[in-house]
Amino acid sequence: MALVTTNPATGETLKTYDEMDHREVESIIEQSHEAFFAWRETPFAHRAGLLRKLASVLRDDRDQLATIMTREMGKPITQARAEIEKCAIGCDYYAEHGEAFLKPEMAETDAHKSFVAYQPLGVVLAVMPWNFPFWQVIRFAAPALMAGNACVLKHATNVTGCAIAIEDVFCRAGFPDGLFRTLRIGSDAVEAVLDHPHVAAATLTGSTAAGQAVASAAGARVKKTVLELGGSDPYVVLEDADLDVAVKACATGRLQNTGQSCIAAKRFVVVEPVIEEFTQRLVETMKAYTVGDPLAEDSDMGPLARVDLRDDLHKQVTKSIEQGATLLLGGTLPDGPGAFYPPTILGNVTKGMPAHDEEVFGPVAAVIAASDEEDAIRIANDTPYGLGAAVFTRDLARGEKIAAGRLEAGSCFVNAFVKSDPRLPFGGIKASGYGRELSRQGIREFVNIKTVYIA
Repeated sequence: MALVTTNPATGETLKTYDEMDHREVESIIEQSHEAFFAWRETPFAHRAGLLRKLASVLRDDRDQLATIMTREMGKPITQARAEIEKCAIGCDYYAEHGEAFLKPEMAETDAHKSFVAYQPLGVVLAVMPWNFPFWQVIRFAAPALMAGNACVLKHATNVTGCAIAIEDVFCRAGFPDGLFRTLRIGSDAVEAVLDHPHVAAATLTGSTAAGQAVASAAGARVKKTVLELGGSDPYVVLEDADLDVAVKACATGRLQNTGQSCIAAKRFVVVEPVIEEFTQRLVETMKAYTVGDPLAEDSDMGPLARVDLRDDLHKQVTKSIEQGATLLLGGTLPDGPGAFYPPTILGNVTKGMPAHDEEVFGPVAAVIAASDEEDAIRIANDTPYGLGAAVFTRDLARGEKIAAGRLEAGSCFVNAFVKSDPRLPFGGIKASGYGRELSRQGIREFVNIKTVYIA
């Protein structure tokens, strides 16, 4: 089977790659396993040095890598460059802090000496999506490698060029042969990789359905998984919100990466005293976004990653309107080639509509009315997902109380749009997955938390 990459802005085929056969995949896993034995004995200082070199290579090749990303999945070039820089920042972060995060911890017991040690597991499989094709990989790989593991990557097939470029970056940074490898395979080959005795664990970022499949296969083999899945993030706008701040954050949170983010703002739950003004301002702000060639410096939005994804998004919009939602902006399929879709806003969204109940993966905002704070929180939490959430209020104590104690999500922000940060743990609850990436918590996901007791 061939893996084909396509430019979503033009529809042109970029390149066709041969899929690896079973024997080639097995050989790569064996190489990674052998590389792991030496790597786990490598001092932290050496691992950190290579991560810093990786950050340097990423920065040096930023424009070239960003262009590959934009051509394969349509991300605006300015955002693609920012993604490469974020990858470099993540590498620098774990180079600086990784050893401290994994330092043995003494424990007071009746033993002569007892402590907790953190040791790597082995080869970790990463099944990664196309929407942040470099960052999703680096945010897993940097802590996993710093902890002493080896990595094999099964990337989304429509960003195969990115996957190959990532492996090349690791090679040029000086990482040992086999320590980070890309597998050119389709989704149907993932279970066979999980079945390999030298694959110790897996992480997946993607849809809930994909997460269920990988978790089921890994669970049957008693292998650790970390899952970061879909989201339908609510942004609660209260009556005392600074609407200048709220509207700007909501528009950015919805349209960043052309709305193709698990933690994108998707449902705007607005209390009735300010819903009319908020909605009017949101329409004006989103209408001003420029949709165009993602390689152009002045494009705010590019196409969606694939035409089929664009068409599925339009069906969600159309069905929501048929069920009573009001089209306030956009919502029409543009003429011409590519997978473009305009900034779209739906008002009067209620439970039962796709815009309310489903993950809407594109530049579509759903505005939902709430009578007061209690009603807004109820609506926000009325979802099978729990990845991110935000609340907007001038009363910071009020916002902190809601974010910390009342919103059901892995990341809750006050007066800002939700984003990942290497310094903070990232992940979800409910159908949005389990486990954490980034920060101290992320580097400890793929280690053996070992008790050592000396009588």
